[in-house]
Amino acid sequence: MQKDIDLRISPREASDISIVKSLAASKAGVKVNDITEIGIVKRSIDARQKLIFINLRVRLYIGESQPEIAYTPTHYPDVSKAPQAIVVGAGPGGLFAALKLIELGIRPILVERGRNVRDRKKDMATINREHIVNNESNYCFGEGGAGAYSDGKLYTRSKKRGDVDKILNVFCQHGAVTDILVDAHPHIGTDRLPAIIQRMREQIIASGGEVHFDTRMDELIIEQGKVKGIRTNTGKTFEGYVILATGHSARDVYYMLHDKKIKLEAKGLAVGVRVEHPVHLIDQIQYHSPEGRGEYLPAAEYNFVVQAEDRGVYSFCMCPGGIVVAAASGQRQLVVNGMSPANRGSKWSNSGIVVEIHPEDFPEYAKYNELALLKFQEDIEEKAWIAGGQRQTAPAQRLYDFVNKKKSSSLPVTSYAPGVVSSNLHEWLPPFISKRLLNGLQQIGKKYPGFLTNEAMLLAVESRTSSPVRILRDKETMQHVEIKGLYPCGEGAGYAGGIVSAAMDGERCAEALAQYLLKNN
Repeated sequence: MQKDIDLRISPREASDISIVKSLAASKAGVKVNDITEIGIVKRSIDARQKLIFINLRVRLYIGESQPEIAYTPTHYPDVSKAPQAIVVGAGPGGLFAALKLIELGIRPILVERGRNVRDRKKDMATINREHIVNNESNYCFGEGGAGAYSDGKLYTRSKKRGDVDKILNVFCQHGAVTDILVDAHPHIGTDRLPAIIQRMREQIIASGGEVHFDTRMDELIIEQGKVKGIRTNTGKTFEGYVILATGHSARDVYYMLHDKKIKLEAKGLAVGVRVEHPVHLIDQIQYHSPEGRGEYLPAAEYNFVVQAEDRGVYSFCMCPGGIVVAAASGQRQLVVNGMSPANRGSKWSNSGIVVEIHPEDFPEYAKYNELALLKFQEDIEEKAWIAGGQRQTAPAQRLYDFVNKKKSSSLPVTSYAPGVVSSNLHEWLPPFISKRLLNGLQQIGKKYPGFLTNEAMLLAVESRTSSPVRILRDKETMQHVEIKGLYPCGEGAGYAGGIVSAAMDGERCAEALAQYLLKNN
């Protein structure tokens, strides 16, 4: 027999499974000795009040054993002789699309402009040490996409819980800890993701698919309104329908589609800065205690949303116990982002603090039509690069100095490896953004005393929150609205935001392609 029991207990109680077992037995009305095993089904932290609680849903196994496998595995058949389809991009959207194609009996040909997930580390180290950006293999491009080195947070606001559970189970099947099936805000960690991504690639190859690194799609082959395949920088041509999962930073793809007059539209995004606090300050604020997290709690998270002059100002990709990283994908760019290892054990916590913008907010870019915010994004990243000394050193300002519009005479120690240079961000950030950031930070400071401090620092610029372009597709068929056999997918197409939502979109595109392929062949 199995019984699910909900508990609301202290962090200390939640840390001791024998206490959890005793409390659950009492609530279930059974004897502790009758419980053969106990499993955690769901776990979350309630830190809204001074007294912190852990919410647990536990499963009691009474007179029976707990299943050996804690996740639901997916069967991947041999597709070496099956019809093929092309997946462009090996980020979460592309990887999950390729795996889903195999599941549905189609052979994926996965092409990725960057290098494999292990070798990418060398390119990222070169950015940190030498301030040199490899245009094809960097924080954004390469196996695993930006998701591989952007914290590994698996939380999504999607209401399609069944799809989310499938994604999490696939991660577990390829080596992720099963805690991600339990936690309210699941997190893998940048130190664990590479091995998981590598196993996904090995599964694709073992099932008869192909994976090609250092292979950039340069052109879609389109005949009579239908995709026939792709041409690449290596001289190779691949034939088949195409899932386009190139990520939100593949600007050359947007320009290529624009030149081919393939229908696009400008979409809103958010731009701002990354704020970095000492981790103990955020712990003190969020856990309402001068002692911070104490012995039984993890590094604290936060999520802020306020309104400033009719635009949202909000935290983005919050990384407790994390580091700030260099995320440029080309020359004359400076972009910052954040990530955390699995233990979230650094001395800092960071988050994007960004302002919502729409194409109409910058009428001077209207002449670029559907590429308007792409052009704006390019310009503000170049301004950050110039303000940083034309290197990857980030322009930065102490938080309280920014609120007071004062250039910082010194800067605190930072996790950002390339280094920082003092800059009055108000002098080069567009007023539309800087004024709203200031207003939003003041509101946050009033609600969370201690947040506005000169122990914290703003680093600029946070500009890759989402794609500035949407590749238009039909809601029913998932194909491009005008081009048959082309499936715009994930963040780069403007239909996802984060690892899990991109992975779910990859699966949906694969399902739609399989249906179309089987009907037309």
